[in-house]
Amino acid sequence: MLRLLLSAAAVLALSASLAEPSAAQPVPAATDFRARPARDEVIYFVLPDRFENGDKTNDRGGLKGSRLQTGFDPADKGFYHGGDLKGLAARLDYIQGLGATALWVGPIFRNKPVQGPPGQESAGYHGYWITDFTQVDPHFGTNAEFRSLVDAAHARGMKVYMDIVVNHTADVIHYAEVPSGSAPYRGRADFPFSRKGGPTGPAINPGFAGDVDPAPANWDKLRDPSFAYTPVVDPAEAKVKVPAWLNDPKFYHNRGDSNWQGESAQYGDFSGLDDLATEDPRVVAGFIDIFGKWIDDFGVDGFRIDTAKHVNPEFWRAFVPAMLKRAADRGIPNFHIFGEVATSGYDPALLAGWTRNAGLPAVLDFGFQHAVAAALAGQSNGELARLFDDDVLYAGGPDAVLQLPTFVSNHDAGRLPMMIRQAMPKIDTAELLARQRLGHAMLLTLRGVPVIYYGDEQGMIGGGGDQLSRQDMFPSQVALYNAEPLLGTAATTAASNFDPAHPLYREWAALAALRRGTPALTAGRTVVRAGTDKPGLFAVSRFDPQTGREVVLAFNTSTQPITAAVQVEVASQSFASLAGACPAEAAAPGTLTLTLPPLGYAICGPRGE
Repeated sequence: MLRLLLSAAAVLALSASLAEPSAAQPVPAATDFRARPARDEVIYFVLPDRFENGDKTNDRGGLKGSRLQTGFDPADKGFYHGGDLKGLAARLDYIQGLGATALWVGPIFRNKPVQGPPGQESAGYHGYWITDFTQVDPHFGTNAEFRSLVDAAHARGMKVYMDIVVNHTADVIHYAEVPSGSAPYRGRADFPFSRKGGPTGPAINPGFAGDVDPAPANWDKLRDPSFAYTPVVDPAEAKVKVPAWLNDPKFYHNRGDSNWQGESAQYGDFSGLDDLATEDPRVVAGFIDIFGKWIDDFGVDGFRIDTAKHVNPEFWRAFVPAMLKRAADRGIPNFHIFGEVATSGYDPALLAGWTRNAGLPAVLDFGFQHAVAAALAGQSNGELARLFDDDVLYAGGPDAVLQLPTFVSNHDAGRLPMMIRQAMPKIDTAELLARQRLGHAMLLTLRGVPVIYYGDEQGMIGGGGDQLSRQDMFPSQVALYNAEPLLGTAATTAASNFDPAHPLYREWAALAALRRGTPALTAGRTVVRAGTDKPGLFAVSRFDPQTGREVVLAFNTSTQPITAAVQVEVASQSFASLAGACPAEAAAPGTLTLTLPPLGYAICGPRGE
């Protein structure tokens, strides 16, 4: 394997070749941040518990007892570590310095502190085990502190996106027929709504016409939720959910654990979490009221929707317009809604279906993530080359796709360098750093709204997804995290990692500034110029939506230098190097000859701009 001699100093030299951030347009002032369309943002995604501890008095969430009561154990990767909203607010300088214009905050609602069978417990540090949808979890702070965070971000011209959940709540409902362990999924055919415990059971719910009839009068007839299993709630948790209507088992599917196939993907409990009957108009109205109030009271700028594909499309067709109207009435004209439709491979058709059938304005672009991971893991540029042809599948086509949040790392699948290392186990650190650089150069310049996952800019790698990719930015006590090397630095997670001099931070800050100052990179259409099913040259042109002038983006996903001719418009004759090395002139009308180093990139804009 080629050993790339790309040290941290070399990365700094490469980042210095980028256009100076001062030459780009500044982040808009607080007075006009609402006017920015979603496509213009650079998003930074954080899990508050793992970012910064601004108030040690809330580490246990006001609870007493052992870690199984409080959820707090900073040495265990599956428990609360102490990060909170005060800490996040204290680091806004750092986040904005990276070039982020929008902050996506992992769920902050009150969670069930600890779940899981004996010996397998973990905590709700991630925020997805909600009991109270109206209050900030005390481990993170208070509603007033969330308001302070939003106000502080807005004063800087930054937006704040909330991570929300409507598919499920914490695991409170259990089943009498399965006193312990997982309850197998029981489908609608074998366990109809009209019989208790199966087709031969006693008749229940007379007159209920099935859950395809959304009329409130029909749903009033669904009174007994024991058609598949008999739901049971511990008296100590009978009133734990807020709003109070969430405590009634009739508002849940109660069919056992999803097997992720067929109807169970929308009717089954998500790993035991109580799956809401989002077909019920009372549930629809309830969640419109819950999340509309967060818009009213806090003026947030968007929602990332967890597990969106596990909710029936009809719910979203009611919820999304209601949220957009609520935001518009609050003076938020560019409210950004994007759903999580997780895929295990490259599948734009599945993603696009949720924009067409469910009316979601945008979805997280898992297609982009899989395409970049394949290219950076030395496999193929083919999915990258195809990605832009598949944009026509989405509702609104290529123009609407500009608001799809793109990403290369996240809190579930893991970080890009981990994926690369798993595919290339013999890779050395220098090459891994170079591939991480190249992946984020794609992220920050190709179409869509780039999402930087916290810690990537400090060289975090991890050993997998989920808990293995949720390292601490403040000094960690998790031995597993602290034993992992970081890219581009000699530091470890045992120390605080908010270093604005880190080579990745500096390079991505410059790329983010370049993106903001180059309309072709936020709003321009894309034409693929080069791409094959092998590592090597991948190139596209993007066009200024006002002037039509061309910007060429070229990436070398191979470990060999490349010199190649790239097709450009005949009118594009003079170029300036926005990043990397670009020739000053076209080699001939319609041809630009580029030379790229191994795992290098170049951004070539029209000269004079």
